[in-house]
Amino acid sequence: PRTDGNTLGCVDDNNVKVSQHFFALRLSKDDLVLVLQCLENASVVTDPTNLQIVRNGGPSDIQALVKKLGKKSKNTTHMKITLSSGVELISKPSRLHVPPWQLVSATLNGLPLRTATWWANPKINTTTESTNITCWNNDLGSPGPVQIATTGEWDGTSFNLKGGPQLDSNHAKFGVSTDMTQPYSIFGDLNQQGALSGGNCSRSQNGRGGTFYIITNKILFDSVTDLIKGETADVAP
Repeated sequence: PRTDGNTLGCVDDNNVKVSQHFFALRLSKDDLVLVLQCLENASVVTDPTNLQIVRNGGPSDIQALVKKLGKKSKNTTHMKITLSSGVELISKPSRLHVPPWQLVSATLNGLPLRTATWWANPKINTTTESTNITCWNNDLGSPGPVQIATTGEWDGTSFNLKGGPQLDSNHAKFGVSTDMTQPYSIFGDLNQQGALSGGNCSRSQNGRGGTFYIITNKILFDSVTDLIKGETADVAP
C-alpha cells in the first residue's frame, strides 16, 4: 500500500472507479527502438533501475535506450513515426508548451477531432478553426477543430465523460477523427487541460510530455465514435 501511484486499488484515491484506459500493441525490435525514443522524448515517468517496474534485458542497444528513460527531456520538438503495423505514434515533449490534442490535430494535417479525456480545471474548451490559440508553435502548422465530449453512450445508457471528484468520471484519454473519410482512433496519455492563450502556456498538460497512438481501423473507429456521441463542451472564445 502507498499514498499514490499506478497500482489499481492500492492507493488512497480510487483509481479503479476512475482508472485510465489500457492499450496494447505488438512491436518488432525496430518498432521497440522507435517507441523507446518517443518515450524518452516525452520524458516518460519511470525508474529503469527498479526491477518491480522495468526488467531491462535483450540486445545491448535496447538496454541502452531503456536506461535513458525516467529523465526530463530537453527537447522542444515533437516526433511522429509509423510502426510496422501501420500504427502512427506522436510524442510530445514537456517543453513544447501547446495544448495536447490541438498538437495531435495539427500533426495530422489539421484533422478535426472529438476527444474524451479527464476534462477538468484548468479546462480547455472545444475549439474551432477560428479559435485564437497563442500558446502555439507555428512550425506545427494549424490545428483543426477539437471537440470535447462531455457525455457518451453504451447500450442505450448515457454516462459522464467529464473529469472531477465524482465517482463516474472519465480518466481515459482517447479520441476519434470527425472526418469519416479518415477513420482514425487515437489513444493517448494527456488530457485537455492547460491553456490556449495567456501568460502561462506551460500550465497543466501543456507542460507535460506524452504520447498518442493513431490506429486506422474502420470497425474500431465506428465503435469508439458511437461510444463518445453525446453532449459537447462549449466553444472557447
